[in-house]
Amino acid sequence: MEKIEQIFTFINKKTEELEKTESSTYLESVLTTLKGILDGKYELPFEAATKEEMRKAIQLSILKGMRESSQPNHQMTPDSLGLLITYFVEQFFEETLKDGTISILDPALGTGNLLFTIMNKLDGKVFATGVEVDELLIQLAGEIAELIEQPIQLYHQDALRPLLVDPVDVVVCDLPVGFYPNDDIAKNYELCSKEGMSYAHHLYIEQALNYTKDGGYLIFLIPATLFESEQAEMLHKFLKKYAWIQAVMQLPENIFKSKLHEKSILILQKKSDTMRPPKEVLLAKVPNLSNKQALLYFFEKVKIWKGQNTRK
Repeated sequence: MEKIEQIFTFINKKTEELEKTESSTYLESVLTTLKGILDGKYELPFEAATKEEMRKAIQLSILKGMRESSQPNHQMTPDSLGLLITYFVEQFFEETLKDGTISILDPALGTGNLLFTIMNKLDGKVFATGVEVDELLIQLAGEIAELIEQPIQLYHQDALRPLLVDPVDVVVCDLPVGFYPNDDIAKNYELCSKEGMSYAHHLYIEQALNYTKDGGYLIFLIPATLFESEQAEMLHKFLKKYAWIQAVMQLPENIFKSKLHEKSILILQKKSDTMRPPKEVLLAKVPNLSNKQALLYFFEKVKIWKGQNTRK
């Protein structure tokens, strides 16, 4: 923790100086600071940090900036959820990861915290692609990727438009929640609402399936009420047609600000002619993430379920 605090203190000091002299926002100044470190303009006054120490220190700086930002898309996936999703990636690709690599896409990258958490844990085993519409966020993601030395292909665009991305082994995404404003683009989707505006989070699920290999996995952070909305029936039919639901897991309430912000994890597998659906969907409640004993028991249950259900 000491090294993380040192790096954060250094970045924060430079950022606050730039914020005053450049009349820019804190987040914009973080970007300038990171560029300065990469260009050798600012030298970190201590020995080299690990990739994780660097990621966590930058994350603290960005979190500070996001708290000051009023933009709803300036949110970050917490580390605890990133590590939980990494665990499921490791479970589903256990054999491949022993001596091979996997391709991962995050179509709502933000500053990349979710994807970089996975990449640092599976260091050297991931070929990653990120798509982000917000210019500042994708620039931050690019600088972080260089500083933590993680190779990633970045696309600055609306992820619901056609992508120049080859199908991947796994999609991970903290789904952007809300209505999608571009009706002309929404019309290209089966999950386009027949009346009124379409849900962006539904369209992201459909788009993610478009860029997943047959038999590949999709791990989403979804609103806890995803299957209770007025458009839920259409989503159910769509998923039944193209995917197998592997798991739906309720996350502990204490990690969210309010009931309105509560999320769950949804794991899908894209249908494949050479594979069979799971015998049983894993329906579970993730225990409090600070309760180590309960978590170990939960992971044991997941392993038993996986042994009984994942098969060619």
